Amino acid sequence: MSGVSDDTAFVKMHGAGNDFVVLDARAGTLGLTKPAARLIADRRLGIGCDQIIIIEPDPEADAFMRILNADGSESGACGNATRCVAALLAEETGRRRLVIRTAAGLLPAEIQGPGLVEVDMGPPGLAWGDIPLAGPADTLHLRLAMGPVENPAACSMGNPHATYFVDDLAHLPIETLGPALERAHIFPERANIGFAQIIGPDQIRLRVWERGAGLTLACGSGACAALVNAHRRGLVGRSAAVQMDGGNLRIHWRQADHHVLMAGPVARVFNGRIDPEIWLA
Repeated sequence: MSGVSDDTAFVKMHGAGNDFVVLDARAGTLGLTKPAARLIADRRLGIGCDQIIIIEPDPEADAFMRILNADGSESGACGNATRCVAALLAEETGRRRLVIRTAAGLLPAEIQGPGLVEVDMGPPGLAWGDIPLAGPADTLHLRLAMGPVENPAACSMGNPHATYFVDDLAHLPIETLGPALERAHIFPERANIGFAQIIGPDQIRLRVWERGAGLTLACGSGACAALVNAHRRGLVGRSAAVQMDGGNLRIHWRQADHHVLMAGPVARVFNGRIDPEIWLA
């Protein structure tokens, strides 16, 4: 892959501000430890990122994408990272259409223009066991309140998501609410917590506290979950522009097969090499 040539080489990328350190493990196992992953993701002591992305070989797809959160935990899906990896693979192969496998399944991607990629994120999981929740519950109206927020809707987009709909997103204490709600007892695998304000019938303003990463500038799977949950509540149509701190994503919940399509920008920031002292931490 262009810009990734050995164990310690990486590409720094972002999708709408959601940033990644991308490593290539297609030639062999990297041996990256959890402490080293946390150090690499540290914005003061390491390179800094929301997630570390490891590209691995896959016999049935163009690549397998492993996702490590900033705390070293593994995640099932990341829409923004999928778009970034698709852009790298397209640059390498010259193809516009690719398929990337994550722990959540196969995700087809298409290059729509310079720096613009669409990913088919598949159908959302709407049953309580799909998310998963700790027990049977109405996923459209969870009994989970804290401070100024209550009554979220939940779904899975490869990761568990809960979306709170609020009237005033600007003054919400997300840094306080997010860590507690992420680990609420109803989420046995923790959850990504979205806070959404409906701006119009096809406009959503969103901020997401990501499990294992904290408050990020954008969350692709969270934007998909916000659109799905807002449509289920009758708040928007099946398509919307989701405005986040780092940029906008266009989300469409296709009626024919219930797949969620996500389109948005990707950018390469720089190439680099990780110091072995950090790698071996």
